[in-house]
Amino acid sequence: MLVRGFRILVLLFVATLQLAGCSGSSTGTVPERPNILFVIMDDVGIDQMPAFGYGGATPPNMPNIDTVAQAGLRFGNTWSMPECSPGRAAMFVGRYPLRTNIYQAIGENDLANSQITPDDMTTPKLLRAAGYESGLFGKFHLAGPENNAAGNGTPGLLGWDYFYGWVGGLPASIDTTAGGVAPQGTYPCGFVPPASRGGADSGACYLPDKTCQPLVAASPGQDAVGRQCMTRGGIFVPRAACQATPPASLDFGRANAYYVSPLVINSPAGVEVVPLTDRRARGYRTSIEVDAAINWIRQRNPSRPWMATVSLTGAHTPIQQPPSALTPRSSGTGDALGCTGLAEQRDLQNRMIEAMDTEVGRLLVETGLARRGPDGTLSYTPAASNTMVVIVGDNGTLGNMVKLPFNAQRAKGTAYQTGVWVPLIVSGPLVNQPDRSVDHMVNMVDVYQLFGEIAGIDVHASVPRVLDSAALLPYLRRADQPSVRSINFSQGGANIQRNGGRNGPCVIGGNTCSHIPINKGVCEDNGGVWWGSGATDPGVPNTPTGYQTCCQVNQALYKSGQPMIDIMPDTSTAMRNATHKVVRNTIQQYNPANDSCTVVPVSEFYAVDQNQPKPALDDADKNLLMQTLSAPLKAIYDDLTASLDRMLASQPPCVGDGNMDGVVDALDLDNWRTISQGWGLSSTYDLNHDGLTDSADRALLAGNTGACAKAYSLY
Repeated sequence: MLVRGFRILVLLFVATLQLAGCSGSSTGTVPERPNILFVIMDDVGIDQMPAFGYGGATPPNMPNIDTVAQAGLRFGNTWSMPECSPGRAAMFVGRYPLRTNIYQAIGENDLANSQITPDDMTTPKLLRAAGYESGLFGKFHLAGPENNAAGNGTPGLLGWDYFYGWVGGLPASIDTTAGGVAPQGTYPCGFVPPASRGGADSGACYLPDKTCQPLVAASPGQDAVGRQCMTRGGIFVPRAACQATPPASLDFGRANAYYVSPLVINSPAGVEVVPLTDRRARGYRTSIEVDAAINWIRQRNPSRPWMATVSLTGAHTPIQQPPSALTPRSSGTGDALGCTGLAEQRDLQNRMIEAMDTEVGRLLVETGLARRGPDGTLSYTPAASNTMVVIVGDNGTLGNMVKLPFNAQRAKGTAYQTGVWVPLIVSGPLVNQPDRSVDHMVNMVDVYQLFGEIAGIDVHASVPRVLDSAALLPYLRRADQPSVRSINFSQGGANIQRNGGRNGPCVIGGNTCSHIPINKGVCEDNGGVWWGSGATDPGVPNTPTGYQTCCQVNQALYKSGQPMIDIMPDTSTAMRNATHKVVRNTIQQYNPANDSCTVVPVSEFYAVDQNQPKPALDDADKNLLMQTLSAPLKAIYDDLTASLDRMLASQPPCVGDGNMDGVVDALDLDNWRTISQGWGLSSTYDLNHDGLTDSADRALLAGNTGACAKAYSLY
């Protein structure tokens, strides 16, 4: 259905798109500037990557991405942010979280103050000045749809000419009813398994158009018929014959992890929300993402350059079997694996990464950027195309999935190495002397600048914002390029919610409490027990009222005579140079003596490197502050600490500057008036963070008129 109603900003965007769609030459000539294919892997840290010399004892099979890596540059010392939304914001606006207020994965309770705004110079807006068209396919997770006037139109409002994917980003939980054919909890992987696993080898596959196909297991090498039906977008009724009318219990409106997803399309025609009952919203998510990108790229006018962002959901939780046709190098179909045991989940995540790699290979082949050799391997010659290929991970790997020797206890969600160290591959005609590694420090904000460099844009001269990005193009041109960066930075924390709220506590593994999962479903998808509002686990006292903080979890445990547990940092920041790293966390602590909760800052200091396959990591027992520092180490520590302090002070608060132009003036007042009268809810002019844009915010705005203290970059 089409989303209609009062969306002033979206309507303005659509008008802009219609004008932009008429621009560009129709001569059929090849564009002077290279096209850009940008591939984002979700929750795939460098620990997973054989191309970078890691991957542990059981690395995922990634021959297609390995081929691209061998044909280009492997940036083996790249930091992102600890979670997906701040990492992606860094990629697309070139700014650290302290400038965007996006510190963690955006959830349904996060206000517009912690979302990318229309005043940000996003990559598609930047490249439009150089004539580029931009499409984004798959996971968005930069703004909306909740607490945002644009709703599901946020991708278009932020500059993308075309969007086909998932605005909220995260897959839904696994539907253990398999579409309503069984009670909750019956099928942990979301489909009816084979008879050998308590399922069925025959039955009726009902499709969304109410037609039905009988399915019978044909050979041991095929997926279970229940999974075949799910892959086709259907609901499988085990051991049943097709009937003219589907059983009343079947629920085509129920989301199911990677196989039934709430698809959204932004185009010049408007914003379309595709219902779950539509065939387009049903099927394996990674394949849907790649199909959409292929279709869009094939339709581009060769006279105009394009940037296609293929933002793959894999291999984010929930962990679920991909179609075995996408995992030809893994043994068996995966039907014998459950979706709850840790060992099984680790195997399945490898398969999800393998499926993602298979689809990246298909993307390259079907868009003409590569071909298949006689033996089926990918043949990729970057100089033969006019397209730059950039492949990244958005943040480190989720703890339980981390490959040794990386630290599962200091993974995604923290600023430790395993949480922020990600792969970055750049290949294409601008790369001189391909098949080389770059060991110099790089940050994900630098990818923003790279896109500008590819398009011939000086971003620091063109963008009226403080940018944190450094140049990457020199590394492409020169194998002997010295390091551009002398320091690197990463930051995570809590987003802004109504009246100081935050995500509820989630206890993972029975011994660690975290505020990272955005809700109960995400907590449980990550193997956790939800202790927040609406808690249902019998081990949680005070259900369903629950608790607001992890400290309150420890308070409840202590008062019930149970051992207290570890608490993940509230905020986690890091600064490093070529050899050492400072980590500064703030951690909740419960003090039984006075029955109080406090937030305590903790600083740590480590020697780090990129040695393969066993790098020096920031493990707890390697903290150099546990000993007396030598004079040289003390000098390094003091310098990094001072750099971290300067970084955190580099964005002075400016209450009322909703459009980020460095001054609170009549334009801000006009913007406030437009938003308060036409929307009235969360916006960048909700200055007191109560979820409303109203007269209380106007009073704050009027009391802070004038120029702001100048923000600055350290680069």
